[in-house]
Amino acid sequence: MNKKILGFGGSNSANSINKTLASYVSYRIEDVNVTIADLNDYIMPLYSIDLETQNGIPQQAYEFEKLIKEADGIVLSLAEHNGLPSASFKNLSDWMSRIDPKVWKDKPIMLMATSPGERGGASVLGIMKGLMPYAGGNVVSDFSLPSFYDNFSENGIQDEGLKKELFEKIKIFENEINKN
Repeated sequence: MNKKILGFGGSNSANSINKTLASYVSYRIEDVNVTIADLNDYIMPLYSIDLETQNGIPQQAYEFEKLIKEADGIVLSLAEHNGLPSASFKNLSDWMSRIDPKVWKDKPIMLMATSPGERGGASVLGIMKGLMPYAGGNVVSDFSLPSFYDNFSENGIQDEGLKKELFEKIKIFENEINKN
């Protein structure tokens, strides 16, 4: 039976470069079924205890949690907004943490980031690598793609060094999801 991969970008941009990277990587993993999620399908009010008390947890949070539960591994590429995760990603995580504090269910995660800039989302990647374990995130592999528009095209990653690094990281992730 093929393993199931959930891929998504941590952005609600209609043209998210992080969703593009997550999709690209997800489809490079061998012998898996891929689901690509779009955060725009999971728009919820900003989390507050008052809203939760009045209205409960939005159905979209339960739907996204179901995607995580069904996945054998997660490919996530984070958008960086002023060095931090996007508000849409943080809000989704906050709502899901009210269902289960182990939001990521200890699933193997390939954590990535990209941006138009030379640092490629390195700040958000570093921050989230440190924080994800507290929410049940098992980050087994990570990758930063700098200067997205210079290094990525419809044919994938252009720079041979970056491509080699990425495929080494994909292999680590593949090995981890195949252990279970």
